[in-house]
Amino acid sequence: MTTNGGFQPVFCTIVPPHLLDRLARHEDAAVSGPARRSLQIDAYERTRRRLTTVIGAPSVAAPAGAAADRPHRTIYDADHTQDLPGTKVREEGSEPGADATVNRAYAGLGATFELYLKAYGRHSIDGDGLPLNATVHYDKDYDNAFWNGEQMVFGDGDNEIFLDFTIPVDVIGHELTHGVTQYSANLEYFGQSGALNESVSDVFGSLIKQYSLGQSAEQADWLIGAGLLAPKVTGTALRSMKAPGTAYDDDVLGKDPQPATMDGYVRTGRDNGGVHINSGIPNHAFYLVATAIGGHSWERAGQIWYDVLTGGDLKTDAQFADFAELTVKAARSRYGAAGELQAVQKAWEQVGVQAP
Repeated sequence: MTTNGGFQPVFCTIVPPHLLDRLARHEDAAVSGPARRSLQIDAYERTRRRLTTVIGAPSVAAPAGAAADRPHRTIYDADHTQDLPGTKVREEGSEPGADATVNRAYAGLGATFELYLKAYGRHSIDGDGLPLNATVHYDKDYDNAFWNGEQMVFGDGDNEIFLDFTIPVDVIGHELTHGVTQYSANLEYFGQSGALNESVSDVFGSLIKQYSLGQSAEQADWLIGAGLLAPKVTGTALRSMKAPGTAYDDDVLGKDPQPATMDGYVRTGRDNGGVHINSGIPNHAFYLVATAIGGHSWERAGQIWYDVLTGGDLKTDAQFADFAELTVKAARSRYGAAGELQAVQKAWEQVGVQAP
């Protein structure tokens, strides 16, 4: 399966750099130390990915004779080093062990695979049975999780601000969806196209969580990373799709900066042009679509978004208006002039993005 515009080396983290940068300046070394180290690691990995030119997919294939409708998971343990992938500790079909982090990573990879297969007929991240590899216990007190273009990596958190990054299944789904985007639309990781890249990961991360819990749009919490923040942090998650800007308001973390509409669009040179901040706008649009349609969000609302992501018409430098236009076209193509189309049109109007 070819990517749109060729394979783009990418490094995507769940915790944005602007958040870690704030923590790195805190007077408490228990907070600032892990944050500074995490920033250094992220900068190194990001640079390494940019300097690695890869044409086509990574040279990883499913085992010969493997069933296309089954995941092929391998979990590794870095044992608090930065050595990837680490020591193999669990593989496909093996029983759960004593390490809850390993078991959660294994289950999260499986939940992601299942949503894409059962809802959209997609065989793994690349659509062609790509094995799902993940490394846990990466470095010491590492405050992030990332997709590096080839595999998932999870930190244990510092237990001051962040807990174990395998706890929220939507974090796992979010990062693996960066891989889906990489193999389909290959959205550039800057400005509005980068915010769309982040938003798509939030959308499908949330859908993976909802699917695994059997929730309807009305039952879902629409939070990204619920359970990740340590108990003393004043907040519920990293982001809220239902109410962007309300996920946290904490003396240490600061206040959630995400806007819900274009009226609050943030123009900044940080975080690749605010990709983790302005993603709140398309996030909220999806929430409005899903709740207007009702039922299971992965069915009709998710199908429209999936059609756009994988349909081949989404340009790598797409802006919000481009994405909105394609969702309108996808809704009309799949559902006609029914309620789904009206829900999509109204949602983009509510967030201030012009869609025909």
